[in-house]
Amino acid sequence: MKFVIWPSELDRRLSRKYGRTVPKNIAVDKPKFSEIEDAILILGMKILEKDTHKLNPRLSGLEEELRTYGFMKIESPYGKSKSLKMIAEKIRELRSRSKSTKAKRKRR
Repeated sequence: MKFVIWPSELDRRLSRKYGRTVPKNIAVDKPKFSEIEDAILILGMKILEKDTHKLNPRLSGLEEELRTYGFMKIESPYGKSKSLKMIAEKIRELRSRSKSTKAKRKRR
């Protein structure tokens, strides 16, 4: 299946009205474009197209600090909603891994 993913669909700070599609308990704070890209590749999905400058039309009325730019067109064997949940969970996993690595470095 091919579909477009916007960072706002994974952003915990946004309401569903502004484009968040994953449940708040799975969503991520300020998802970075690079984090989403890494998660997609780790999960074995294929990025067909990406643009870091596009703004999701739903976000045009929001303050600048809540806007997340960019979109990716991906190909995934799962549906969009399952793929988004998997990506959000992978980002959380990667973030927790990097936090524990930083904590270990500080202890040395």
